[in-house]
Amino acid sequence: MNDDLFRFLSRNAAAPVVSRPPPGRVVAGDPVFTTWNAEERGTLNCGMWQATPGKWRIQYDEWEYCRIVEGLSVVTEDGGAARIVRAGDSFVIRPGFRGTWEVLETTLKDYVVLE
Repeated sequence: MNDDLFRFLSRNAAAPVVSRPPPGRVVAGDPVFTTWNAEERGTLNCGMWQATPGKWRIQYDEWEYCRIVEGLSVVTEDGGAARIVRAGDSFVIRPGFRGTWEVLETTLKDYVVLE
């Protein structure tokens, strides 16, 4: 099998990159992000992302598909309903989405982003 044409998403698929949200966006806590970006093709990226508990403001200029693998989070759109996302949930966030992401239990997701 050609590993360049078929790739499993896992935390072993790429070197982890650790980051945090910009300080001006943090609402509560001290969330830490770890990203394993397994594939980059121009404006398309996919991999795995993990966040520790905390809450921060989000704004999407890109399209993103997410599947929660572990944990519990609340995604709230400005002026809209809070959505609880947990292991097994899949969803799409479209460009223009503004709101908050709050991690209640360390959350791991698979993602595909199209910028």
